[in-house]
Amino acid sequence: MTHNNTERWFVIVNPTSGGGKGLEDFPKISHLLRENGVEHDPAFTEYRYHATELAVEAANKGYRKIIVVGGDGTLNEVVNGLFIQKQCEPKDIRLAVIAVGTGNDWVRTFGIPRNYTAAIRAINEGHSYLQDVGKVTYTESNYRQSRYMANVAGLGFDADVIEIFNRLKLKGYKGKWLYIYSLLKGYLSLKPFGVTVEVDDKVIYHNLLFSIAVGICKYNGGGIQQLPKAVADDGLLDITLIKPLHWWHVVFRARRLFNGEIYSIGHVQHAQGKCVKITAAPDILLETDGELHGGTPVTIEVVPQAIQIVVTKEFLQK
Repeated sequence: MTHNNTERWFVIVNPTSGGGKGLEDFPKISHLLRENGVEHDPAFTEYRYHATELAVEAANKGYRKIIVVGGDGTLNEVVNGLFIQKQCEPKDIRLAVIAVGTGNDWVRTFGIPRNYTAAIRAINEGHSYLQDVGKVTYTESNYRQSRYMANVAGLGFDADVIEIFNRLKLKGYKGKWLYIYSLLKGYLSLKPFGVTVEVDDKVIYHNLLFSIAVGICKYNGGGIQQLPKAVADDGLLDITLIKPLHWWHVVFRARRLFNGEIYSIGHVQHAQGKCVKITAAPDILLETDGELHGGTPVTIEVVPQAIQIVVTKEFLQK
């Protein structure tokens, strides 16, 4: 541990975020950080979950300020690292994001600018906010496992889209159209699934569903307001259940998915609670913050005001 690490920012860069923007843009980002007096030490991820390891390493070396240069998945890995490290409470480490990912849904809730200069200005201004997180317990390879989420967990359609998207990326496909194609293919191929949803030990739904979202923040799927009533520090999980619906509901009401009016659609149900349990037959896939992690049965519990994040002054004034 060096003497000044508590005052310096440890920067975790995902070079593959945004189709390679993390690597391509970091020299510019680093220059802007130095230009604005943000002393920092960068480290680049090399494989899945490396950001988690780097976050633990940073805490062990005395860093108490971390900047994530990446997307929602990179942020998720770093948040999990904050809970693994034992040097301090997770919320004692200040966490900032410079978004270079594909979806960048987490930053939308907090109004964090995509413009690098503006995002760094917010870091310099130093306004912080204690955000809830969700503890997600799921089944993978026949074992029960747990991890934390900072944004939204999705099952059904949400997870199927991520699975299709990842499969296409492995085949070498790239481009902004890829996620749109995955959305369309996911919708056309998905069959409604039988599910039981419990909120705070009370069954709120037992029937066929198209999609389930459980989250802390508002946005998922590249700008869809799937949880428009979510408040990130209220100690509650928001839940959106989308029942089976015909294609014309999607086409003619698509605007409501983006403008916060999703609950005005008759096929959509909203709930809130501290603990959500989801079982399905057959089992269905789970995604957390845009990354696949096993499947049902799934339990999600809120951990109130668990991480300290950098936000804009405008967000705090709302």
